[in-house]
Amino acid sequence: MQRVPVTETSGRIHTSAASVAVLPEAEEVEVEIKPEDLRIDVFRSSGPGGQSVNTTDSAVRITHLPTNTVVTCQDEKSQLKNKNKAMKVLRARLLDKALAERSAQIAQTRKTMVGSGDRSEKIRTYNFPQSRVTDHRIGLTLYRLEDILAGEIDEFVEALKKKEQEERLQSSKA
Repeated sequence: MQRVPVTETSGRIHTSAASVAVLPEAEEVEVEIKPEDLRIDVFRSSGPGGQSVNTTDSAVRITHLPTNTVVTCQDEKSQLKNKNKAMKVLRARLLDKALAERSAQIAQTRKTMVGSGDRSEKIRTYNFPQSRVTDHRIGLTLYRLEDILAGEIDEFVEALKKKEQEERLQSSKA
């Protein structure tokens, strides 16, 4: 961006650079647990609890086979309650893992999209004193800065589409 600030008494042009990354909005991550992906083991609880600890298989261990995530629960006297509690913990762990993977994927995408922000990477110049906008990728210069800032960018979009089509055509011939 090239502009002359109102505070500039000598009329010198100030130049600024900015990097912008446009990413898709992150979707909600849904955790689907298929029954065939689970191995459920029951066993006797350990620790204090009286006679029932030694006689009933109330503890539950659930293994999610695709991720090898293991959850064990022996808090309750009932096997069903322990199983339900273990499933909640398993679902929470799988959701956490899925969210972490999604965040890592977004971070990687962002990293590849954002350059160094160096002025040598310039894509477009907005020159306020001359009311000029230049897209350096396609060599198009328009003297309608106010219109372009108001969103009238069809000319740039069409020229960029045309250049992309030409590049695809060239790469398919090679």
